[in-house]
Amino acid sequence: MKSSLALSITLGQLLLQASVAFAPTNTNVSKNHIVKLSTSSSSLLSSTDDEFSRRDVLSRSASAFFTVAAAASTGLVAGPNSALAYAQEAQDKQNIVAGYKRLTYFIDNWEKETTVCGRFDNPYIGNNGCERTPEKVMEYLGFKSMKDPLFRADKTMQRLQTLVKDDDEIDYMEAMEAYNEKSEEASNIAFVSSWGEANPGGGKDRIEVFIERSKKSVVTSRDSLKTCIDILGIKVD
Repeated sequence: MKSSLALSITLGQLLLQASVAFAPTNTNVSKNHIVKLSTSSSSLLSSTDDEFSRRDVLSRSASAFFTVAAAASTGLVAGPNSALAYAQEAQDKQNIVAGYKRLTYFIDNWEKETTVCGRFDNPYIGNNGCERTPEKVMEYLGFKSMKDPLFRADKTMQRLQTLVKDDDEIDYMEAMEAYNEKSEEASNIAFVSSWGEANPGGGKDRIEVFIERSKKSVVTSRDSLKTCIDILGIKVD
């Protein structure tokens, strides 16, 4: 029984070491976490067989492994580089506020921003040479440029979730999920609208229909983003 217990503990320690070995190089996981967990597992060997079973050890080791692995994947465990995490936090806050302001401007100037003029030489194409375009929908939602403040906004809000109070956790998660769902929906509808004229029975009027439909999703995305900002206590100038 003792040899089986030792084998189980060794397996648990290997799991813990693997969680760090495969973590990103910039992860703020302190080696002390692994040392303490390994020491804790090894100390079980000094306990009697009646106190811990092999299943107990494997269960505890696996639990510790997933805890460390999750922290390593997100880089949220405090460590010697915690100052860098604070810098990222400040940038994340700045990005979602900038993204919120851009979406607000976009909605307030919807028709202007979703209309392009001068693309064709023929002034009779479209409305006095102007036509509706869905490109700006995807652009303002951060799907066209890595430099956009809302690029990978889902990851940004996940990182900021660590700052949310327990009482606000559910509201924050619901707002975050609503943003992710509606921003994707708006982008997809906008993409479909770009093919509206090419589809059988389609035309420029169909493009406008889809663009206006995507606006509802953009508004919901903007409002959900504002909810997250309010929960985080970030001021919007």
